[in-house]
Amino acid sequence: MSNTDTTQDPSSTSLRTPIVAVLGHVDHGKTSLLDKIRGSAVIEGEAGAITQHIGATAVPLDTVSRVAGELVDPTDFDLPGLLFIDTPGHHSFTTLRSRGGALADIAILVVDVTDGFQPQTVEAINILERSSTPFVVAANKIDTIPGWNPRENSPIQDTYDAQSDRARSRLDERLYELIGELSDEGFSADLYWRVQDFQKNVGVVPVSAMTGEGVPDLLTVLMGLSQRYMKEAMEIDVSGPGAGTVLEVKDEKGFGATVDVVLYDGTVREDETIVVGGTHDPIVTDVRALLQPRPLAEIRAESRFDRVDEVGAAAGLKIAAPDLEDAMAGAPVRVVRNREIDDVIREVEAELAEVEVSTEEEGVVVKADTLGSLEAMANALAEAEIPIVRAEVGDIAPRDVSVASTADDPIHQTILGFNVDVLADASRRAEESDVRIFRDDVIYQLVEEYDEFVEDSQRAQQETILDNISRPGRFQLLMDHTFRQNDPAVVGVEVLGGTVRNNAQVAKFEGNEPVRVGRIKGIQEQGEDVSEARQGKRVSVAIDGPTVGRQIEEGDELWIELPEKHAKILEQELAEDIPADEREILQIYLDKQRRRDPFWGK
Repeated sequence: MSNTDTTQDPSSTSLRTPIVAVLGHVDHGKTSLLDKIRGSAVIEGEAGAITQHIGATAVPLDTVSRVAGELVDPTDFDLPGLLFIDTPGHHSFTTLRSRGGALADIAILVVDVTDGFQPQTVEAINILERSSTPFVVAANKIDTIPGWNPRENSPIQDTYDAQSDRARSRLDERLYELIGELSDEGFSADLYWRVQDFQKNVGVVPVSAMTGEGVPDLLTVLMGLSQRYMKEAMEIDVSGPGAGTVLEVKDEKGFGATVDVVLYDGTVREDETIVVGGTHDPIVTDVRALLQPRPLAEIRAESRFDRVDEVGAAAGLKIAAPDLEDAMAGAPVRVVRNREIDDVIREVEAELAEVEVSTEEEGVVVKADTLGSLEAMANALAEAEIPIVRAEVGDIAPRDVSVASTADDPIHQTILGFNVDVLADASRRAEESDVRIFRDDVIYQLVEEYDEFVEDSQRAQQETILDNISRPGRFQLLMDHTFRQNDPAVVGVEVLGGTVRNNAQVAKFEGNEPVRVGRIKGIQEQGEDVSEARQGKRVSVAIDGPTVGRQIEEGDELWIELPEKHAKILEQELAEDIPADEREILQIYLDKQRRRDPFWGK
């Protein structure tokens, strides 16, 4: 294929390996399952066949076939095998993107069969659903079922048939619970050998990452699904310019900033020009070195990496090149080769624009570990109607605190960090400027924590307002309970409704006109000073201003005088926060005032 010809020559098309992501709750065995898949192949005397990539493990078809035994006939397949993404800590991994969707072609959702669905399980399912990634469920830890008798590396039906009735029924019970939990999340699922159409139903594969039971089945199902439903998507131009996604940006001794990349199309060669998505603008740079891990046997050598001249998809590799400090996890990587550099920059910008988070003038600051998880965070916050003022990939830095501290509303003086660290300077500055930082590695828990904080803040705010606002109240002077006529008048009263507080102004309605008679100077209940008295209480009250027998009489009904502004706040903002009897008194008070002036308190 000549360098000028950019059309695809049919002879250069080839089928690439499907990319498999492994997700699940933190203790449910993602890493041990991957270790087992690698280990099973090594046991089969295939140590050389399994290749460790950067952030990925390639398992070729003949190895899959050997591990799966009679379950797989290699002649049924023309896909070259499976590439497992295995960067630990990337449980947010399916949110890493490729052109037009998730980077993974297919996923394994690992669920501990004895523990069922956990927060990260639900989150993983939401992400898979949103990115339309097909998946199978690995119902892990079947070896922990009481009475289970393990058969190392055996296909699941063989080992299942060999168990006691009791162990079998215990497993069945757990599996049906799991299928029920999938159903609650909107997925029709069944044990994989009963599934007729994997496009309509999710296959559940019982496995043990410890004993290897069910691992042959898992590999078979992944291979079968990929071959049957994804073959067309696996067709790539092997000699075309490479396209990939950044997994991580890392400093590497001797190379400076490097990017770990999963290549899903074409090839990349040493010395080629590449365009990489950055935190500000796309980075244009030249490949200094392509690195892949050394085979396990040579791990004692000086460097952990071998330099290679060329890498083809699908593969995990490390690219060393200048100016990669601002590269972004989840961002696209494109080889320029025989294309116009400006076109490639535009392509990278277009892909980044798909993840543009819409921001508001006022809102919270969001930081996430990858572009994909930033997108997932933005979706979750939009659903929860939480505005975002700024959203970026990377750890929480001092400038994030500066942005958060300028928010007008205290509830927006916050930073939500998903799967990221807080730099020391940022932590110190946040304390000084009262900026709240929330961090979690489960998106919806992060949103819940923030929601709780908002509710608490609003409650505290309402309480402060309520403390400083006149509260509705009505009380009656009891007959024969005048203890002092004036300076101040001290009388026994019954609170008919609402709240009578110390220092409140007291009025008496003459028709619909409240006439102020004085101020409450003190309240005593059974000889003890109290600050307020509620409905139904009988207390003695000192009122500064009136004289009993002149301005007020025994038997009179008196009201707590409400300033118009307070009445308006109570009716429009705090009606839900005051007791029902106070609401009732407020309503009568407003009705009386509005007979005189229809717009009073509005």
